Amino acid sequence: YRISRATGTSVKELARLNGISPPYTIEVGQRIKVRGSAKSSSSTRKTSNKTATKTAAVRPSSSVPKSSWPPVGQRCWVWPANGKVILPYSTAEGGNKGIDIAGARGTPVYAAGAGKVVYVGNQLRGYGNLIMIKHNEDYITAYAHNDTMLVNNGQSVKAGQKIATMGSTDAASVRLHFQIRYRATAIDPLRYLPPQGSKPKC
Repeated sequence: YRISRATGTSVKELARLNGISPPYTIEVGQRIKVRGSAKSSSSTRKTSNKTATKTAAVRPSSSVPKSSWPPVGQRCWVWPANGKVILPYSTAEGGNKGIDIAGARGTPVYAAGAGKVVYVGNQLRGYGNLIMIKHNEDYITAYAHNDTMLVNNGQSVKAGQKIATMGSTDAASVRLHFQIRYRATAIDPLRYLPPQGSKPKC
């Protein structure tokens, strides 16, 4: 609705341009088309009368070909939590755009890489207590359903630093939903993480 007000475009028109269904939910990193042009949105920025920059991390409406994913080994990642992967990544429309790791309440959640915290909150429906870390201009990671969040917006973190504890906010059971986003597109974390329990070779 803020994007609608800022651009002078109706909510229904924005939804039609971007293929978004009711209740018109967007997330961090989503590119929003406004009257034919693509706008990148960010919840950490202010909107103006000319542009809308409400942050959002998203669930794309369609899959992106794996051929456009970055090569394995381009970045070094560490596992964000210890536990069994109970729900893998899916390229299906409406499928899981990350991995879900099961664990006991209070299990530590770690930053998968060094970066800057760009979102701490629970305003995005379906993610509960959510933390997002920007690693560079290409990569963002997301950590959802946390119990306690231990970092603040704007804080710099190191790879492997404890940033939260696992919980079940907005989830059916205790878990961590983890995403790696490359240029705003969710990619399969298991393709890039080292074997669980091993140290990354970097």
